[in-house]
Amino acid sequence: METITGTAAGVPFTALPPAGAVDGPAPLVVTWHMLDAPRTDAAFAAALPMTGVPAWRVHLGMPMCGARMVDGRLDAALELAREDALLSFLAPIARQAADEFPAALAALREQLPVDDGPIGVLGASLGGAVALRVLTTLRIPVLAVALVNPAVRIRSVVGLVERLAGHPYRWTAESHGVADELDFVARAGELTGEPPLLLVSGERDHQDLRADAAALVGALRERYPRPDEVELVTVPDLAHPLAEEPGLKPAPQLPATRTVDEILTRWFVRRLTS
Repeated sequence: METITGTAAGVPFTALPPAGAVDGPAPLVVTWHMLDAPRTDAAFAAALPMTGVPAWRVHLGMPMCGARMVDGRLDAALELAREDALLSFLAPIARQAADEFPAALAALREQLPVDDGPIGVLGASLGGAVALRVLTTLRIPVLAVALVNPAVRIRSVVGLVERLAGHPYRWTAESHGVADELDFVARAGELTGEPPLLLVSGERDHQDLRADAAALVGALRERYPRPDEVELVTVPDLAHPLAEEPGLKPAPQLPATRTVDEILTRWFVRRLTS
């Protein structure tokens, strides 16, 4: 079976079929890509195809990205980032992607031969914040979670986006409140169901993001009845992006990204078949 593309409740997706012969509906793993390369569902599917996983891997397109770019232009979204990195850009994307997920999931289950059991989720960079928001605000049964170079605390991401604006971010009471909402170290105790969680951190990722990743893992290990269900893996030579620029279309895997793909594949296989 070949790759399937389409929309689910208005959300663009790229779906890859399960590995091997599958008799009947298969499990489902849903992903959200980054705003860095790869920044579309198709490009993310090429970067992290996880071809050995016996489940449908459905890569969802993020708001303001790919087919949903503002005015069809990447620089239009960057203009929003310059206007207000948090309130006009980062938070609307993360919130909308999480809020539209239940309807998208229901539509995917109508369109694809997937089972109705708990799902796997994967998020990279801001897509990691989406995955964590789904876990803290919705009640969707999740079997396993994987995060790659995730945006665990949105304040750290605002600091990175400041460079696009060319001036320090102007914090207000409203933006502080939104940043608290998207601080998943502080909200670690709210994760639904305490699913097994793998966090993959690039050795060359931004230092603030690496520190936040370690803080999240530490916070979850303190709360989980089985701390070994929370794993942190560091990948040498992995920077923040997972693909070469511009990251809009499928491209050959980078060596460090291939390592990430292998780690994710082994982990999801273990979780889905245990």
